[in-house]
Amino acid sequence: MINIRRVEAYDIPAMTAARLAYLTEMQGERPQAYLQELQQNLQFYFLQAMQEGSFFALLAEKEGKVVSYGGMVLKKIPGDLNQSSYLEGDILNMYTLPEYRRQGISSMILQQLLTEAKIMGITKVALHCSKDGEPLYRKFGFEDPVYPYLELVIGKDKV
Repeated sequence: MINIRRVEAYDIPAMTAARLAYLTEMQGERPQAYLQELQQNLQFYFLQAMQEGSFFALLAEKEGKVVSYGGMVLKKIPGDLNQSSYLEGDILNMYTLPEYRRQGISSMILQQLLTEAKIMGITKVALHCSKDGEPLYRKFGFEDPVYPYLELVIGKDKV
């Protein structure tokens, strides 16, 4: 039996650890000093964003153990000629412990995230995904963006 519930403040350290595990899987190992700094910054971000209502997350428990997470960052976007304003969501922090993958748990979390997004009036949801996760998101109707998507990473060695 899987229980899905909202992440509370006391869940933030465990959710942060799951995000660090996800990032390590996607981007590789990093020095311990950097990981400690990132951990602190993530915990601060999650707590502050949850308190101000710009982020919410769900977790899945199986037999009392937290096995999966999913979160959404909320963004207010200025309107256009079709609608006076928009509320959009960016899904992040989708992570399931490796031994619990391929059991439909991420689908359950994603379904609940999308249900809550609809209730909140969110008009568009976007995400970055791994190749392994892409089939799940496509199954839920996620498509390539209508407009070309470009990004510029601005760092110390950039303009």
